[in-house]
Amino acid sequence: MAASKEPFEIRGTLDLVNGHRILRLEQESSDQLSSRGQVALDLLGDFAGRTVVIDPDGRRGHWLDLHAEQAPELEGEIGQQFQLSVQPSSSWPETAVPADLAEALGEASDLDETWVGLTPMARWEWVRWVGSTKNPDTRQRRVEVSISKLRDGKRRPCCFDLSSCTNPELAKSGKLIQQG
Repeated sequence: MAASKEPFEIRGTLDLVNGHRILRLEQESSDQLSSRGQVALDLLGDFAGRTVVIDPDGRRGHWLDLHAEQAPELEGEIGQQFQLSVQPSSSWPETAVPADLAEALGEASDLDETWVGLTPMARWEWVRWVGSTKNPDTRQRRVEVSISKLRDGKRRPCCFDLSSCTNPELAKSGKLIQQG
């Protein structure tokens, strides 16, 4: 796993999972990353100036959501391989807070300082946990529990496997869906 700030190369294959274009990293590339969970990387070369968050696939590997705001525009055919120059980022980008969680946080004005006081990575974890279910009732409960836990001083969701794939459109049982 990469422990320094030195630039390195990651390689992956363009894939389509349930209509989402992703870059599925080769295992050698995932092995260079500093964590089995999410990892923030600064893109270099043609895409310099962007910080992306690489997501875990639930199988000790990683993938990059090419629909994400800062994702590189990788044009090509499904199955095409790409190589990107990267380096570990010294900071986490802010996450987009989904409307239901944002509304609950807005109504909980007592948590304004608490939410802002969390690290960006911790905010990512709350957003990932809330969004990691397809069931609307479970999601609503997670929003409510998030507010309750934040009020109790919790800075991160507990009992959450950070190395699992949490996008319910792309995962089954915490693992990125394998195509083909």
